[in-house]
Amino acid sequence: MKIIILFPTETEASLFQREDVICMISGVGLTATAYATMKAIQQQPDILILAGIAGVFPHSTFRIGDVVLVKSEVEADLGFFTPTGFVHMAHLPIDMAFERRHTLTCDHLPESSRFRLARSISVNAAMAGFIDTSTADIENMEGAAFFHVCQQEQQRFMEIRSISNYVNIDNDEWDMQGSVKALTTGLHELIDHLQQAI
Repeated sequence: MKIIILFPTETEASLFQREDVICMISGVGLTATAYATMKAIQQQPDILILAGIAGVFPHSTFRIGDVVLVKSEVEADLGFFTPTGFVHMAHLPIDMAFERRHTLTCDHLPESSRFRLARSISVNAAMAGFIDTSTADIENMEGAAFFHVCQQEQQRFMEIRSISNYVNIDNDEWDMQGSVKALTTGLHELIDHLQQAI
């Protein structure tokens, strides 16, 4: 099985070492991730994995240090402002939306694994106060682009995230070291599970 892993940053990849997979640094953000995802797909992997850290919303049941598989992504800050507030492109009337965006889902999740599933949003501005977070567990800056490109190219994919912080503008406490360590452990477990399922 040919597995390629995309890490947004060198920090997120820093503890991971494994000879039976290919690792790439995608860069942070939707644009860099879209480009890196296409480059990875050109190498024809059996499965492409995006692995990184994420913030968790206070209303979620997840906590710092948890490792999750992402079942859905939304590009949450795609829209514009009106006098009454922010309007997401997906909420426009059909005759006004030149390109409707909606929730992107992953159809390649393992049937059985120890990982809990999370709903995620991708944003360009972390902790953006104008977006709807009510149906999301976590946030990141890459997932929606990754999901979109993989779906368009019919590439089998998964996204794994480790919770590093609470999404709260008044809380700057991050467990970067602990979350990268948890991500590394979880990624090894996921790869072992996928290889054993062949």
